[in-house]
Amino acid sequence: MNSNSTHPVVLAIGGSDSAGMAGVQADQRAITALGGHAATAISAVTAQNSDGVTGINPVPAEVLRQQIDACLPLAPGAIKIGLLATVEQVRACADALAGDAHSGDSRAGTVPLVRVPVVLDPVLASSSGQDLVDDGVAGAIRELLLPLVTLVTPNRAEASTLASLPMTTASDIPLAAERLGRQCAVYLKGGHWRGTASSDYFHSQTQRFWLSSPRLATRHQRGTGCTLASAAATALALGYSLADAVVIAKMAVNQGLRQGHGCAHQAGPVSVTAFPDDGRDLPLLTEMPPASLDAAPFPPCGPPALGLYPVVDRAAWLDTLLPAGVTTIQLRIKDLAGDALREELRRAIAIAERHRARLFINDYWQLAIELGAYGVHLGQEDLADADIDAIRRAGLRMGISTHCHYEVARALPLRPSYLACGPVYPTTSKDMPWVPHGPAGLGYWRQVLRDYPLVAIGGIDRERLPAVQAAGADGIAMISALTRAADPAATAREFIARLAAPARREPQPPRSACEV
Repeated sequence: MNSNSTHPVVLAIGGSDSAGMAGVQADQRAITALGGHAATAISAVTAQNSDGVTGINPVPAEVLRQQIDACLPLAPGAIKIGLLATVEQVRACADALAGDAHSGDSRAGTVPLVRVPVVLDPVLASSSGQDLVDDGVAGAIRELLLPLVTLVTPNRAEASTLASLPMTTASDIPLAAERLGRQCAVYLKGGHWRGTASSDYFHSQTQRFWLSSPRLATRHQRGTGCTLASAAATALALGYSLADAVVIAKMAVNQGLRQGHGCAHQAGPVSVTAFPDDGRDLPLLTEMPPASLDAAPFPPCGPPALGLYPVVDRAAWLDTLLPAGVTTIQLRIKDLAGDALREELRRAIAIAERHRARLFINDYWQLAIELGAYGVHLGQEDLADADIDAIRRAGLRMGISTHCHYEVARALPLRPSYLACGPVYPTTSKDMPWVPHGPAGLGYWRQVLRDYPLVAIGGIDRERLPAVQAAGADGIAMISALTRAADPAATAREFIARLAAPARREPQPPRSACEV
């Protein structure tokens, strides 16, 4: 997060909407709802409502640059750019982002904007099709701004113009994104395409994926583009990765569409009121456009709840922990192969069946199917190579590790038996690049994923157990707290007894600590 404040500043550059539905008014609502402070630089004083635009009224480029310069001492953590009505305004923004000298920007304590994440929503026309910008603006954006921004978020028409590519079918989307993506990351919005799903496409130098949600039937959808870009910028200012930021932004738009409201007889705006914390708003992340948003679910794990969930590296641990009352356990082996690995798995499966325990095999899904295991647990790195349909057809349960919004959205289309969430605390079992959630972040994910059993993992021990239980985890994974205990069986019995007692649920803040 921005080190200067718990409410990082997001500078929103764009047009003022006299009806208060889109433009910087929508930007301000989204930025504030997600926990940022909105500073603004007005590019045009528009006269508009849901019936149309009657005036654009661009401000002089010098006036726009003065506003940007005046915001520099606020040390913005991110910038969102919307309507730029003239080529001169595009040039003024590009100069500011590039750090070009200007009469008003020599102030102590400013942050060079070239180092700040920038999200560009290239507004070229109104939703009714009316041009909002001068001739040459699209070319200036392509030439001057795209090389300087972090992310561009065009709709179909805007992407077609900027990429100089007619877009008639969904297959044109990746091609247009690739053309634009030579200069920055691209989030190509799918709201204008027809179908039961609204599918957006993300393209960066390292990642390609689709984000899909059921299309909501509402007429109150003014400001969706502004809201998405502003939400993404705010998430970046809060310290989230770019992949997380676009998932959060899609969630914010879905929330806003659900809560949209009318104004008199007019169609109204989306209404974002909080950092997204409702599972209904989570999009599904896939490598290809999903044929359906309703995949067959994996079998459930309970009742009873998953409870204490040891993660061990040898079958002998099952002989120690299952007689102590453990009913869920994971075998994670990293140092065996071939016949030795097969025999260790076979033995563990037999022990688990004897105790009627739920044994999840980490990673080795082929052997788990062959040997008839209860379930498999896959990390994010395993999903690309695993045959998910084969695991489902075999009737196994499946758990998936998640650490952030991107990974949760990637796991959801598979409809696993449970989701593991971590690290809750720093862990020594493996190196992890993620900031630990803490109980507050775990509580956030418990709220978001109300329809899924949730397993907490990472650094949990005797002292931390009550806070994790209070956050609402269905299962609590432990490694060293059990395997390094003086008496592992007695320690397991103690933890099981403590988990059987009612937990005191504490209210949690409405956002996750899951940042990359």
